[in-house]
Amino acid sequence: MTAANTSLNRSAPLRVLDTSPSQTPEEAHATLTGVTRHFTKNGSKELFHALGPIDLTLMKGEFFSVVGPSGCGKSTLLDALAGLSEPSSGTVMFEGRPVKGVPDGVGVVFQEDASFPWLNVRDNISFGLRMAGMDGAEIKRRTDYAMGFMGLKDFAGAYPAQLSGGMRQRVCIARTLVTQPRLILLDEPFGALDQQTRLLMGDELLRLWRETSATVLLITHALDEAAMLSDRVGVMSARPGLFIDIVETGWNRSRDSRIVSTPRFGEVNARLWEKLRVESMKVMGTAAH
Repeated sequence: MTAANTSLNRSAPLRVLDTSPSQTPEEAHATLTGVTRHFTKNGSKELFHALGPIDLTLMKGEFFSVVGPSGCGKSTLLDALAGLSEPSSGTVMFEGRPVKGVPDGVGVVFQEDASFPWLNVRDNISFGLRMAGMDGAEIKRRTDYAMGFMGLKDFAGAYPAQLSGGMRQRVCIARTLVTQPRLILLDEPFGALDQQTRLLMGDELLRLWRETSATVLLITHALDEAAMLSDRVGVMSARPGLFIDIVETGWNRSRDSRIVSTPRFGEVNARLWEKLRVESMKVMGTAAH
């Protein structure tokens, strides 16, 4: 496969889309409607407006990324979708049901290395299944599949301290994969990795997305990562976070990291930075020129 045929029709214009694409309702997988989040500040009664109001529809099987300046509420948005926190107002739905707690079918991967140092790779990956009381044969089947898929079979008996940062993230992704999620939420999963490893991990993530047909939402600070991986990228404003731009990349589903050398990739990246630069300047307290 050449770099050219992993990409889209390069003549297609960049488009700003509504956050609720005009597709049939049954294709909507998760939605946020009028979602806001306020926090109390420093234990006082003063309210800190962190997010929203946000309206967003994730279509079934799409790869959607969110970029924005530091402190704009990206992770807060993810927490609401994951059921890890309740919004101050608005509704969050997954597969037609209100989100109350972490829904069945949702998997979350965080930036922090969440592996248990006292467990080897196999036991780390199967930990959640064992805690759920799953049948031993099914645990083995799922764990073997996840290790094979993520290239970890030869490291089944290794401990986290014996693995590189990229390998430990593979373990965390595999631990999510064994739960067979239909919606995968990723919060800066490759933020601590070097650029080369991030590109390779991005290829692995795209392969996982294609083969599982899961819907994926990725939070990232890296514009190139969002531009490479996503069907659509939402750009958020400075706090309180709002979507100020939604860019459809138009990549083919068979894409991989070779698209970073195409002119279209540069166009998408530039479009994201055009909006994000202004918002980042606001956070820094400087004027954009």
